[in-house]
Amino acid sequence: MNEYFDSTMLKAISTTSDIKKLCNDAKKYKFKAVCINPCYVSLAKELLKDSDVKVCTVIGFPLGANTTYIKKEEVVDAINNGADEVDMVINVGALKDKNYSYVENEIKELREASRDKVLKVIIETCYLEEDEIKKMTEICNETKVDFIKTSTGFGTRGASIEDIEIINKYKNKDLKIKASGGIREKKDAEKYIELGVSRIGTSNAVKMMEEE
Repeated sequence: MNEYFDSTMLKAISTTSDIKKLCNDAKKYKFKAVCINPCYVSLAKELLKDSDVKVCTVIGFPLGANTTYIKKEEVVDAINNGADEVDMVINVGALKDKNYSYVENEIKELREASRDKVLKVIIETCYLEEDEIKKMTEICNETKVDFIKTSTGFGTRGASIEDIEIINKYKNKDLKIKASGGIREKKDAEKYIELGVSRIGTSNAVKMMEEE
């Protein structure tokens, strides 16, 4: 199960010592990635340089309401600091306005800015109706991003089984799914994996590994 985990620490009060522990645990358990705030990317890259653990950071986080220009600059800065993967938050208000061209064009611009790095698109499913999840899945298909991601973990709820079932209904074979937010128990992680999820974002990865 360890290879599914993006071990996550995105709290405002996260310290340097917290990030060091996160990275050491990620190396110990051979997690796929650590997911951290942008200010810690350089530190994490140095701590993980002799491992296969990827460094992931977040863009436009957690509201997604930054301008596209700022989000692009965040992506470039993160990659320059050593990020292997970036998880961007869409402009949820634009989606609610049915301004699909804005959402799609922003993703395209960040796809270009991210170059050959893994790009995950956070759609914040807690605020979306099924037709909006469907639309975002179709946009992610069309823009050829690597992952569609359910949640920031800062919304009204995290991932749900229903979210994944909707995404599975509309995604193409190339688009992968990252379930995140509120996944605290091993049994819940296993349910998502059974549904075909490729990554799980959680701050409880170590706890789940210790359960094994």
